[in-house]
Amino acid sequence: MPILELIHHYQSRVETALERWLPEPGIQPKGLHEAMRYAVLGDGKRIRPILVYASGHALGVAPEGLDGPACAVELIHAYSLVHDDLPAMDDDDLRRGRPTCHKAFDEATAILAGDALQALAFYILSHDCTRVSAHNRLQMIETLAHAGGSRGMAGGQALDLAAVGRELTLAELENMHIHKTGALIRACVQMGALASENQDPAVLKSLDHFAKCMGLAFQIQDDILDIEGQTDVIGKPQGSDIARSKPTYPSLLGMENAKRAAAELHQEAKRSLEGRGEGADPLSWIADYMIERRK
Repeated sequence: MPILELIHHYQSRVETALERWLPEPGIQPKGLHEAMRYAVLGDGKRIRPILVYASGHALGVAPEGLDGPACAVELIHAYSLVHDDLPAMDDDDLRRGRPTCHKAFDEATAILAGDALQALAFYILSHDCTRVSAHNRLQMIETLAHAGGSRGMAGGQALDLAAVGRELTLAELENMHIHKTGALIRACVQMGALASENQDPAVLKSLDHFAKCMGLAFQIQDDILDIEGQTDVIGKPQGSDIARSKPTYPSLLGMENAKRAAAELHQEAKRSLEGRGEGADPLSWIADYMIERRK
């Protein structure tokens, strides 16, 4: 299946599942449910659920067994964007080509929508993974909770906010993004693997290394697109990181060295899949897509 067709297939699948799990907008409290749907549904890349499906595919898991964790990771991602965009955080007005949640509704509703999306993610994991053993389902919950907490995404955002206006070392910048972006991407691959009951430690180790490399490469590409991308393509204001004096890979390494670093991580990720057979091909294709994307 060509990569774009495969991506569209996974995007459509998770979109249908998200539509099923999100509360209908006519149900009280209507404003909150409308905000939750606004924050999740629409023009998202769905990179994280795609990684869940692809990693599960590498271990022979049917897509039906991956819908739950795919929805869960996308809801955690969506909640983080809603909160990151708030005036107290990054104070962004545009997300995915339209007004951010707090602009479309109000700050209080956006905060509550993010809270509710996070709770819904764990509700789904406890109800929509019937093809997964109770032991592996508990590991999924543990994996996602760790990735979203102070030692993962939330901690990375705290480091990011504290870094505004400062000059970081490369090690400090990598540590920030390993937490803020990389932790959830790594969790996506782990959760796809946890949907399989046949787990070879060597295979799991190679998949985890793939995820760690691509999590960092994905963030470097984001930093590059903040400078080289177009607002109407990337869906958020071009140059917003520079405007807020946020440390980025291009600002620290220079543009060419940043591109080289992303390319090296990308190649290392692909090497970790060597010898894994055709089942791992979608992960390799998606790695290409993640590094070649223009939004």
